[in-house]
Amino acid sequence: MFENLSERLEKSFKILKGQGKITEINIAETLKDVRKALLDADVNYKVAKSFTSQVKEKALGQNVLVSLKPNELMVKIVHDELALLMGGENVPINTEGSPAIILMSGLQGSGKTTFSGKLAHLLKTKQGKHPLLVACDVYRPAAIEQLKVVGESVGVPVFSEPEEKNPVKIAKHAIEFAKKEGLNVVIVDTAGRLAVDETMMKEIAAIKSGINPQETLFVVDAMTGQDAVNTAKEFNERLDFDGVVLTKLDGDTRGGAAISIRTVVDKPIKFVGTGEKMDALDLFHPKRMADRILGMGDIVSLVEKAQAQFDEDEARKLSKKIAKNQFDYNDFVSQIQQIKKMGNIKDLAAMIPGVGKALKNVDIDDNAFVGIEAIISSMTPEERENPTLMITSRKTRIAAGSGRGIQEVNRLVKQFSEMQKTMRLIQKGSKPGLRKKKH
Repeated sequence: MFENLSERLEKSFKILKGQGKITEINIAETLKDVRKALLDADVNYKVAKSFTSQVKEKALGQNVLVSLKPNELMVKIVHDELALLMGGENVPINTEGSPAIILMSGLQGSGKTTFSGKLAHLLKTKQGKHPLLVACDVYRPAAIEQLKVVGESVGVPVFSEPEEKNPVKIAKHAIEFAKKEGLNVVIVDTAGRLAVDETMMKEIAAIKSGINPQETLFVVDAMTGQDAVNTAKEFNERLDFDGVVLTKLDGDTRGGAAISIRTVVDKPIKFVGTGEKMDALDLFHPKRMADRILGMGDIVSLVEKAQAQFDEDEARKLSKKIAKNQFDYNDFVSQIQQIKKMGNIKDLAAMIPGVGKALKNVDIDDNAFVGIEAIISSMTPEERENPTLMITSRKTRIAAGSGRGIQEVNRLVKQFSEMQKTMRLIQKGSKPGLRKKKH
């Protein structure tokens, strides 16, 4: 995501390197490059032009501080303007209501059904809500079944009426059902079309009018670039939706839709889909996205992902085990499984400042832990709990049982031993009595 744009913008800023100050002459080439980089990323032409004009106005109106170089000042201005362009602040979803009703809209294939499941999962696990998914696609074969599969995967009930062909009636019946069952969020998944058409627009408008939702979301595939922006504009003119959801932002997308859509439709981006799993859904934070576009990483989001997976009580128990030199292979596997839940490894690494650029051409396999887990699974319970038992005959048996080479087993045992030593050193260094005294 945004890799090419990040690289192009970085090259643009280098033009100002070594300059004493920002002038109309030396900024012209930089901004020309910035505008071209945005256009190549599929950003709307008018948006790109307006953006560079704003940056120029801000840059020429500021004095370069002694501690700040012109190219560094330009990065800051571009960052702030990018964040502003994408909305400035995160806009939360409205879940007030008894029940709160959330209506999905968008073209077929945009990811509405999958997003509905992801949103239900997020509201259930992060906000303690009791959602209901509603199948209002009465045209697409197996649409109801697909939503039921999604609902089952996140443990959320699905309301459907296969014999009813009026989606307004289905939605109304679902709301009544939710009230009776004490479900406080109703997520209505609607039919899409391959292209915007009058029938589709009339139907979705009728559903909105019939159920009066607290939130109407437009779901769009980020990989469609400027087509996504144009479709959003047409939907907004007819539906006046409340927010945008960008799916497949983890794919081979140039990012233009994310940058342009807020300005073109004047509606906030509320969520971004970042993978296939049901927990691969992020709130959209314009400032954090600007950080990532400019290669600054996104530590805040990384920490949030970690906090969502790591239990505080478990962390305290683990800390005590490390202090007593009792960290074993069972603990190691547990930590690996929690890291895997956080998402794509390369995407996580890219959130660390500077790392994303370093890993640009490095292929990190999400199955990198499979070999380690296979080796540890082939150990006896006693061996997993007592790493010091690893003699040659045991390692040979483990290699045969896991289908991995003896060299791979030896490497893991050695790395585990080194990790234990490092952990003990960190623990000792954190004890008050061992800190260096200040003079």
